[in-house]
Amino acid sequence: MTSHNRNAARNHVEIVRSVVASSAALGRAGFAASWRRSMIHHKLDPGQHRPLERLSQPEMRVRREESGLLVQIAAPVLDRLARAACDAGCSVLLSDADGLVLDERVRDGDRGHFHASNLVPGSDWSEGAEGTNGIGTCLAEGRPVVVWRDQHFRSTNTGLTCMGAPVFGASGELAGVIDVSSARADMTEGYARLVALTVQDAAQRIEADLFRASYEGARILSTGAGESAPQGVMLLALDRDDLVIGATRAARRHLGIEENQIGRLPANDLFDLGRRETLSGLDEAQRAAMARALARNGGNVSAAARDLGIGRATFYRKAKALGLEV
Repeated sequence: MTSHNRNAARNHVEIVRSVVASSAALGRAGFAASWRRSMIHHKLDPGQHRPLERLSQPEMRVRREESGLLVQIAAPVLDRLARAACDAGCSVLLSDADGLVLDERVRDGDRGHFHASNLVPGSDWSEGAEGTNGIGTCLAEGRPVVVWRDQHFRSTNTGLTCMGAPVFGASGELAGVIDVSSARADMTEGYARLVALTVQDAAQRIEADLFRASYEGARILSTGAGESAPQGVMLLALDRDDLVIGATRAARRHLGIEENQIGRLPANDLFDLGRRETLSGLDEAQRAAMARALARNGGNVSAAARDLGIGRATFYRKAKALGLEV
């Protein structure tokens, strides 16, 4: 390490410690809360050089298996992201919910440099291990982050710019992080934020694909103009009786769906279909079919429902929503 680099590292350590010690600075600095967690909660030293620890291949196989569909679903999305990011000298990483790197995309010529920084499958980039960084802080705060060079906690990581976005699982839980990291000195903040938007899009694509794969065979309903929105991926999974059996994190938040409602909540209740003053052509056709089935069966709801291939409870719900008296 050159004299200039040693001085820069010492200055960074002093800045981190002074910000953590100052309540006023904590309110101003962008990642001060993460620095405080790193130093106070995780007992890390910003000037410490952490050994390059990585899981063995057998341990990695276990961790990848524990991530279930995530690695498999993410692979083609990582490939697409890498076609642009790796040409710009970046590495593309996928971590699990604990911050362990599961997969990477990096050019052969850049691999040695990133691996020397421990950006490699099998390494732990949680906040508890590395302090403030694109993977660990993204997981700790559950939001996309851009950690610009000296915003990192450890002085050894201040040459990196990391752009992380969370991937949420089918039940709304944190499943992992997509991270694009750069060690280039000419990386600008504006370009980093542009890359960060691409990373967020990739994370949402993985989340949507993961949700669909987890509810294969169910009817998937988008609750917004598209399956992705500024709030996140907006998807519901419905069973044959139109009960909500799954919802993405953003859909749960946007529609106020509680965990104890999953499997019991009629989709119609979410969209207030019963209060529409007019019926669409499809609704009119459904209402007419239900009315004919009732007439054929002398008003017997159970028999009418059987004729239509739906459950009795579903028949009642649809009848109520369509204004059909039973």
